[in-house]
Amino acid sequence: MPVNDKKRNFGKKLRALIDRYNSVLVVNADNVGSNQMQKIRLATRGEAIVLFGKNTTVRRVIQNHVDENPGHPITAILDHVRGNVGFIFTNSDVSKVRDIVQSIKTPAPARVGTLAPLDVYVEPGPTGCDPGQTGWFQALNIPTKINKGQIEMIARVHLIKVGDRVMESQAALLQRLDIKPFSYGLVATAVYDRGEMFDASVLDITPEVILSRFSSGLGMFSAFCLSVGYPTIASLPHSINNAYKHLVALALETGYMFPRAKKFEDFLKNPGAFAPVAASAGAAAAPAAAPVESSSSEEEEVGGSGGLFGGGSDSD
Repeated sequence: MPVNDKKRNFGKKLRALIDRYNSVLVVNADNVGSNQMQKIRLATRGEAIVLFGKNTTVRRVIQNHVDENPGHPITAILDHVRGNVGFIFTNSDVSKVRDIVQSIKTPAPARVGTLAPLDVYVEPGPTGCDPGQTGWFQALNIPTKINKGQIEMIARVHLIKVGDRVMESQAALLQRLDIKPFSYGLVATAVYDRGEMFDASVLDITPEVILSRFSSGLGMFSAFCLSVGYPTIASLPHSINNAYKHLVALALETGYMFPRAKKFEDFLKNPGAFAPVAASAGAAAAPAAAPVESSSSEEEEVGGSGGLFGGGSDSD
């Protein structure tokens, strides 16, 4: 098929996908092979469509589509068409599709000159190398010993740090030990969803995370309101609770009782009465002691003012 026909067919397909699907995952495809791509296409069949093409062609098709449909929000994706990227179109749950795509990874050896995506450690043990290669390990600052005619590493070694470029000696050692420390797959970098463009990390935000952040913010807001003395719905329960604790403390100190403070006085006078009573075998726990009624006229008068806290008398 002529090149121009291929480009025209690709353009028609891309435009059809833009009109048909509401969401697009922009993915980085560095170090991803064709066999791995086939597995990803099979895994997302029925959920999404995977599309790759030359960046210049993709930009041209999208720009032409926007020119023919002024104001179309797909123009937001143009800034992300750079590097080794692909696009996954879907009308399903974007987070679910992202998880399926990123779960398909292939182990890979450490290639010279590549940036390490993670820390690489080499565990102690036999290496299979003959004693004549000891100097090679010494150059890498790896402690060794000779055991049963071969070199044995005697300590765990942090061979490569994340973000460092893999050196030839490091790659050779990992190859000799048959260690494939890295794994590669498609990595979602951005999401286009119904006209909005955002970073793919937003997909990691769950309802639990949102609730936790909201609770934390509400707590900070309540603390601020209490600090400046400005009552709000958020701080009012704390203000009432603090006032209640101050009144109880005052009542216990002065002996000026009100119903809601009486139980604290009873506890201080006889803490043992509030301790759990051991039940006999097959018997229920002993009933709680009856509340002590006040007989003094002074406490009865104070009880009337206790209605402020929800009780009008000591019998409350």
